[in-house]
Amino acid sequence: MQRTLVLIKPDAVQRRLIGKIISRFEEKGFEIIGLKLMVISEELARKNYSVHKGKSFYEKLIKFIISGPVVVMVLRGKNVIDVTRKMMGYTAGHEAIPGTIRGDLAMSERFNLIHGSDSAESAEREIKLFFGKKGLIEQRQTDLKWIYDMSGDDIT
Repeated sequence: MQRTLVLIKPDAVQRRLIGKIISRFEEKGFEIIGLKLMVISEELARKNYSVHKGKSFYEKLIKFIISGPVVVMVLRGKNVIDVTRKMMGYTAGHEAIPGTIRGDLAMSERFNLIHGSDSAESAEREIKLFFGKKGLIEQRQTDLKWIYDMSGDDIT
């Protein structure tokens, strides 16, 4: 199973959308194996978004992400990175397709509610930054056979 990091950004927290956003991932069948509410330090924000250093939006992104509490979570599941990014929708809310998180709940490009890892390498780097080596709880969930059809021929 693959893992990814998701940040519910300050705008979503301030708009009280935490439950709505988390429920979408749970209803899809992803496991939450790490979850916390925190204010990201500037140092951590700069490490996390280091790939964007030098881009025109970098400083505004840092200022925004440290402006208030965020929810940080690690999701685990089959193809979780790709599926999570599809569920999030295009970066700019006004361009995102209805049915996606941003398509349903966002209008702005800058205040776009959510961040998700864009690759397996990014996911592992981001998970380590936010949760370290022992910050996750991984246990086998009994409903996975129904979500991923892992039951074989016997569904009892």
